[in-house]
Amino acid sequence: MRQEKQIDLSVVMPVYKQENKVVPYLKNLDKVLAGLNTNYEIICVVDGFLDNTFKNAKKYVNKRIKVVGYEKNQGKGNAVRYGMSQAKGQIIGFVDGGFDLKYTSIPLALEHMKWYGADIIIGSKRHPASKVIYPWQRRILSWGYQMLARILFGINVRDTQVGMKFFKKKVVQKVLPRLLIKEFAFDIEMLAVANQMGFSKIYEFPIELKLEFGTSTIASAGFFKTAWSMLWDTMAVFYRLKIRRYYDDKNKTHWLKNI
Repeated sequence: MRQEKQIDLSVVMPVYKQENKVVPYLKNLDKVLAGLNTNYEIICVVDGFLDNTFKNAKKYVNKRIKVVGYEKNQGKGNAVRYGMSQAKGQIIGFVDGGFDLKYTSIPLALEHMKWYGADIIIGSKRHPASKVIYPWQRRILSWGYQMLARILFGINVRDTQVGMKFFKKKVVQKVLPRLLIKEFAFDIEMLAVANQMGFSKIYEFPIELKLEFGTSTIASAGFFKTAWSMLWDTMAVFYRLKIRRYYDDKNKTHWLKNI
């Protein structure tokens, strides 16, 4: 019997109402990953069957691309978790669907992961080598949020919110079942829980980003509404992590109900 080849890298791409752009997104990501000397898979998660995104994405399926989804929109965090739960790679990551964040940073991310022996490697707008263009409003709020996250969780990074992150498989397996947040603050929940569990080798890599209001997923959801929601969810993560100790193994029967 022929043994199935090991998948080295799984990349999850969450998409929401992108019927006209999902195929170019997939082609772009596939092209970048095809240039790597690795066996990879792409898992495109359609976060709600609200238009023809799922139907159109299915047209680009090949042996390395899988398209999945569900009827009701549930948030980016839920989509990423859904995709990661099906990933088979030794390294599992996610990238935002779009052209704002350049996928050409992925090879550098994987090299950084090897160099540092990292548990987790995350894209950072504040890395000295990053090339970023984004509105001043975002810069101010992003800086404030990162200061708060560092104080609350003690994670020694300068940016936790870029939509490009990669994890060792063992990190995903241990952390994913414990997570609750379905929307934009899921990044900090995943990083905070991983760090608390001892996966503290979290490092940053440079990215290339050109972001304008009105073009991103966050902008379409209402920027300030999203910022408030993230703040609320972040404080909830702190309460569950540091006070209630919800994510600890002793509460396994509770967090397993959320899988």
